[in-house]
Amino acid sequence: MSNAILEDGAAKTGVGVTLSMQQALNRALDEILAENPKAVIFGEDCGQLGGVFRVTDGLQAKHGADRVFDTPLAESGILGLAAGLAMAGFHPLPEVQFDGFAYPAINQIVCQIARMNYRSRGSLPMPVTLRVPSFGGIRAPEHHGESLEALFAHVPGLKVVSPSTPHEAYHLLKYAAARPDPVIFMEPKSRYWQKGAVDLKTADAGGSAPTGAKVMREGRHLTLVAWGAMVFRCLQVADLAAEDGIDVEVLDLRWIKPIDAAALVTSVQKTRRAVVVHEAPLTSGLGAEVAQLITQGCFDTLKAPVERVTGFDVPYPAGDLEDEYIPNIDRILFGVQRVLEYRRG
Repeated sequence: MSNAILEDGAAKTGVGVTLSMQQALNRALDEILAENPKAVIFGEDCGQLGGVFRVTDGLQAKHGADRVFDTPLAESGILGLAAGLAMAGFHPLPEVQFDGFAYPAINQIVCQIARMNYRSRGSLPMPVTLRVPSFGGIRAPEHHGESLEALFAHVPGLKVVSPSTPHEAYHLLKYAAARPDPVIFMEPKSRYWQKGAVDLKTADAGGSAPTGAKVMREGRHLTLVAWGAMVFRCLQVADLAAEDGIDVEVLDLRWIKPIDAAALVTSVQKTRRAVVVHEAPLTSGLGAEVAQLITQGCFDTLKAPVERVTGFDVPYPAGDLEDEYIPNIDRILFGVQRVLEYRRG
């Protein structure tokens, strides 16, 4: 696929191009394949079809069926193949078609990919970048809207990242694919069609690498912490709160593991209040870890306990109920209100 095809329907801007997240990821993968002859992409329907969400569209035609290819419907086999290819010196970029389909491959991810570098004392690194279309918001059936970030983040040896915009998707994927470690790249599938400006040269301000958390909106009264699709929802909440004179800061965690504790502390020390928002269930969700890091670093300055607005402690529901499950604007605003109105007894 040529850059001309990749930019089809993408308007050029002063900082680069305007792309959807799907287009930004496609472009990043195209460049990774061109720059790294050991990079290979594979998964269910990744080759000729270009993936369910067309993220790998056209890549097989451009780079060949030995670099971009389809696999059987067997997630354990896909990730087992990734481990073997990494041991042979390749850089695998496998795709699990939907988040919930990752469960059958947990043994390969946890017991092989995450541990091999440690187990071999560095002689068998695992430069595996696993792309996982993640989270809800597309009204899909069961096992198509899971939020597995806490599960992956709990596993030693794995890094976990989730982009929130096309710009972040492009740069975070390229950065993840250059790591010598296994990275779980969680793509918010409800945002695949979101368009935005992508600076193809500069990842972050000052040209720095896309590491750690990122302030998406400055604020004074409260910090909203989120990742993936919930960042956009928190920005919507911040706009509405501003109409009532409430100045909300929005912090995109980006890297779910390792968590940028310093950025959390810096933001919340300024605002003195925090609400963590995620789609996963409440109990043992990543919000608990984030809340602890905030409490530990800001204990003397917090004006209220850290609030969590999350999914519920039930299996992900059918599509016609997901609007009740995923944190919506009203639920997040109520969380903001509870924190702002908190008074010590």
